[in-house]
Amino acid sequence: MKEATRKLLAKAARVLEFAERLKAGGDAEFVVGRAYYAMFYVAEALLNEKGQRFRKHGGVHGAFAVHFVKTGMLDGKYHRWLLEAFSKRITGDYGIDAEFTAEDASLLITQAREFLDAAKQFLEKGT
Repeated sequence: MKEATRKLLAKAARVLEFAERLKAGGDAEFVVGRAYYAMFYVAEALLNEKGQRFRKHGGVHGAFAVHFVKTGMLDGKYHRWLLEAFSKRITGDYGIDAEFTAEDASLLITQAREFLDAAKQFLEKGT
């Protein structure tokens, strides 16, 4: 595994720890953004292993679908979760009336953690 990939996966794990602390503090609106970024770093890590780097979120989203979902390497739910979390992050970061619940926060953290675990397992297999 490439060093940058390891760093991105570690960053995703740290962001998830922070999201858990935010959730405990009742800040569901901010958990949404952190959970998205955890997923984003996971997708970046996977793409990094293929020598793919992007400057924009949309590039990462699209390339992840092409290289991992359409090829059947990873379940398409991870791409769907990434896109849904991105949409929620935009609402949470830029909306003034965003209302996310503790359940919303918990679900996104769970999805991000599952995505991170799946990526680690995939990369450990070396496929």
